[in-house]
Amino acid sequence: MKMQIRHHLNDQLLMTYAAGNLPEAFGLVVATHISLCDDCRARLEAFEALGGAVIEADEGEDLGEEALARVMARLDVPVVVAPVVSPLGRRRKAVLPGPVAAYVGGDLDGVKWRSLGSGVRQAILPTSRNATARLLYIPAGQAVPDHGHRGTELTLVLRGAFRDATDRFGPGDLEIADEDLEHTPVAEAGEDCICLAATDAPLRFNALVPRLLQPLFRI
Repeated sequence: MKMQIRHHLNDQLLMTYAAGNLPEAFGLVVATHISLCDDCRARLEAFEALGGAVIEADEGEDLGEEALARVMARLDVPVVVAPVVSPLGRRRKAVLPGPVAAYVGGDLDGVKWRSLGSGVRQAILPTSRNATARLLYIPAGQAVPDHGHRGTELTLVLRGAFRDATDRFGPGDLEIADEDLEHTPVAEAGEDCICLAATDAPLRFNALVPRLLQPLFRI
């Protein structure tokens, strides 16, 4: 059954992703949503086509004499390759979509979970240090501690659903949280919720215990 996605990427995220300027953790969330969402994938293709047209129309400028030497010197620099987005028709039936599975090395059975208490678990994924990506496992009916944000947080639902003060988020839905949002996400009853989340700054917890444990759990 096709996902009924209601919460999508905004234009700013799509354009920045198309330009290759997102932190790796955010790029992973965007790539994963695109692998699930026909609408956002079509919008991304439009932005990429526009960017290509702009490049073709640019007359460019003369390169300096040292340009070739600089390029050759960079050939040995390691390059981080973004995960390939698989078409929906080729995506195997698994909880983790292709982009996330590439980071985990498989499906849920390959995830190395770490307990955060109250049944909530996380697994931090290996991305560059300017932002953090993690998988979150929230038992059905369980709440994540009340918190705000010091930066931006992208949360993509992979299985189950959660609710907060803003709306309900089901499979494929993306919540974009910024410094103005303070919320208490609660997993819906009936099915455990698994999410992919990315943050570029520590969360701002209101309760004492989560604040004390925050450095240990890197959230």
